[in-house]
Amino acid sequence: MNKAEKSDQFDLEALRKQVSDINRRGEDADQKVRPEPINTYARQIAEQFRAGNRSPAIIIGQLRLFEFVSQFLIGLLVCLLWPGGGAETLSARATAAAAIAALLVFGLQTADTYSIPALRTRMRLLPRVFAVWTLVFVIGTAASVLFGNVGWLQVQAYIAWFVTGAIFLLAARFLIAYGIRNWSRNGVMERRAVIVGGGEPAKELIRVLEQQADNDIRICGIFDDRGEKRSPIMVAGYPKLGTVAELVEFVRITRIDMLIISLPLSAEARILQLLKKLWVLPVDIRLAAHANRLRFRPRAYSRIGSVPMLDIFNKPIRDWDSVAKRCFDIFFALLALAFLWPIMLATAIAIKLTSKGPVFFRQKRHGFNNEIINIFKFRSMYADKGDPTGRAAVTKGDPRVTPVGRFIRKSSIDELPQLFNVLTGDLSLVGPRPHAVLAQAKDRPFGEVVEGYFARHRVKPGVTGWAQINGWRGEVDHDDKIKFRTAYDLYYIENWSLWFDLKILFLTPFRLFNTENAY
Repeated sequence: MNKAEKSDQFDLEALRKQVSDINRRGEDADQKVRPEPINTYARQIAEQFRAGNRSPAIIIGQLRLFEFVSQFLIGLLVCLLWPGGGAETLSARATAAAAIAALLVFGLQTADTYSIPALRTRMRLLPRVFAVWTLVFVIGTAASVLFGNVGWLQVQAYIAWFVTGAIFLLAARFLIAYGIRNWSRNGVMERRAVIVGGGEPAKELIRVLEQQADNDIRICGIFDDRGEKRSPIMVAGYPKLGTVAELVEFVRITRIDMLIISLPLSAEARILQLLKKLWVLPVDIRLAAHANRLRFRPRAYSRIGSVPMLDIFNKPIRDWDSVAKRCFDIFFALLALAFLWPIMLATAIAIKLTSKGPVFFRQKRHGFNNEIINIFKFRSMYADKGDPTGRAAVTKGDPRVTPVGRFIRKSSIDELPQLFNVLTGDLSLVGPRPHAVLAQAKDRPFGEVVEGYFARHRVKPGVTGWAQINGWRGEVDHDDKIKFRTAYDLYYIENWSLWFDLKILFLTPFRLFNTENAY
């Protein structure tokens, strides 16, 4: 890499850091952007993309699992049903079936047959798939003969397994190709993208994308702040739907996967200005690099077909990470309910006996991607003095809080019903705590106090979080409290792992003894 390339690679990293630093510190308050209501036409377009789509990574992972399980079961059943003697035990047969199925998946991955373009082809790659199956089976059978004391009749069973497995594998691949083509046409399996920036750069980008043979990108529209002279209302057949501020609201009511910025790298100031507005969204943000003369190392790019892209921000907790986190949530939520139900029952009885009104309290709060969700808590206030909006925060000695409520708030028992929100999928066990829609620091909404506050909504909110176990819980009576809470939340999002979730979950009961800010 020459000096120019090194310099520009450094600038790209500095750009990411500059965006994060500016937003976390709350600087440049005059450039804050509130989501603007989108125009009628843009809303009509948005309605078409409300339904979710299927991630290619998830589909490929499910196919790997399907092919492993199906070949394991075929091998086990054939060996069990085929007559024959020999010293091969059931466990040995199961081991051989699992080993060959695992080798098959590894071989197909090595042969590059698990990409979406490969899966779309009905016939072209079937000989390669058959060759991988043959090679894997020969290796697996040879090992079984050498180490498993397999007799001749069992070798015949292995031949039957080879034929049956080959027919099933090739037929399944043939049908999967039809399924993927159909999903692509129907929009079930596509990556939805919005172009940021119009004019000739956007026009050239769209044409290059549409020329890709196996393009899975669905362009949903164009957003640009510039007027019609520099950015026409129609570019390469796609409409300009609004400004960048309107784009924030557009993405929040649709299922968009990617924002592609079609600006030259030399427009660093404008790119930075855009990123400061867009980084709060839970989407991939890419900078199109197809028209730039400067070239980085190949590893610096991701690609959409043959179109090079510079990765600015990635959607956090995506694809299989989101599946793993969901399984984590369900398992530990059920475990918690199994252990804590006596406490929850006793709390419900105490609330009912000591004050009039319902046992539970429901409040609207911000969820993932700024969606409004209803979360459940044990009622801790007198029924006629509750504040569903959350505008008036509970303070020390607040007369609205019942005696039982005071205890359950300090001990956080009032939050336990949110385990049911976890099971329904509105919350995660661990994540940034959801705040009431109208929550304020003194007399200002949180979004006005902290630049980039809504970036904490790029993941599902949680019952507990990194900020809470570090002491940032309870009343927000000073701007610094919400700033530090947001900083801890953003740290969690950027450093997420299942181990991190487990650590936070383990520490939560111990950190609850610190009730200094809990009223």
